[in-house]
Amino acid sequence: MQAFIVRRILALLPTILFTSVIVFASIRLIPGDVIDLMLAQNDISSDSDRAAIEASLGLDQPIYSQYFIWVSELLQGDLGNSLWQNTPVTELLALTIPITFELGFLALIVALSVAIPIGIYSAMRQDTAGDYIARSFSLLMLAIPSFWLGTLVMVFPSVWWRWSPPLQYTPFMDDPLANLAHMLVPAILLGLSMSAVTMRMTRTMMLEVLRQDYIRTARAKGLSENIVVFRHALRNCLIPVVTLIGLQAPLLIGGAVILEQIFVVPGMGLLLLEAVFQRDYPIVTGVFLIVGLVILLINLLVDLTYGFLDPKVRH
Repeated sequence: MQAFIVRRILALLPTILFTSVIVFASIRLIPGDVIDLMLAQNDISSDSDRAAIEASLGLDQPIYSQYFIWVSELLQGDLGNSLWQNTPVTELLALTIPITFELGFLALIVALSVAIPIGIYSAMRQDTAGDYIARSFSLLMLAIPSFWLGTLVMVFPSVWWRWSPPLQYTPFMDDPLANLAHMLVPAILLGLSMSAVTMRMTRTMMLEVLRQDYIRTARAKGLSENIVVFRHALRNCLIPVVTLIGLQAPLLIGGAVILEQIFVVPGMGLLLLEAVFQRDYPIVTGVFLIVGLVILLINLLVDLTYGFLDPKVRH
């Protein structure tokens, strides 16, 4: 198992390098320039002032030189400073990353709590009323975007019942209950959206596993249906489900960015959008790099989960 873990970690290194190149170059391909925005804001148009601002921000060097300087600082734990606020990017990310990750973690708990039990129930009660209801629910969640549901939750309850979800963020350490009250609604909406595909995958794989010969043998030995399902079938049906959860990680983070705007959650979504509008390169590259690393770590965790669920994968 240790050799399996080492191989997976070593495989991440070239991926991280390639990700850093894409992250650094992508923001600079967006039309518009931070220098133009600064000159327009200060009503300046002279070439000398433009050259002075470029030199002060280090943007007068070739892009490959900027990349190597950024990587050398990154290896020292420095993501640079904001071009507009001159605030270290690490400080801004330290304030916003825990909030976005909390929202994503709560949404993942909601998604798995809904998808796996309902998927198992739907497979065990194939072609019954409960199965049709579960499948219809998953199709509904697939068709409705989470941000659209979030907009409805913000608008209609306030019109009909004079109630709206809490919009004042409270840090978890200051007041856990107030924090959860603020995060619960967007987490439920994001989790339900993610649960649709996972639910259908769980149902499909459970139906396939329940038709295997060893399941038929277990039933012939007189084992109860619960033991057959949860001890023999569940572990084997979870491998494709775990794969799907890993593939949905980017969607989980991307969906959180939009819902953060709707429910005024001060996470990476607000920080990223403001940075993109202002062409604040260090913040955008820092956010994208952190998100990319998290996705790579989630996929590493998925690979390790394979080894736990199926010992043959380790070899």
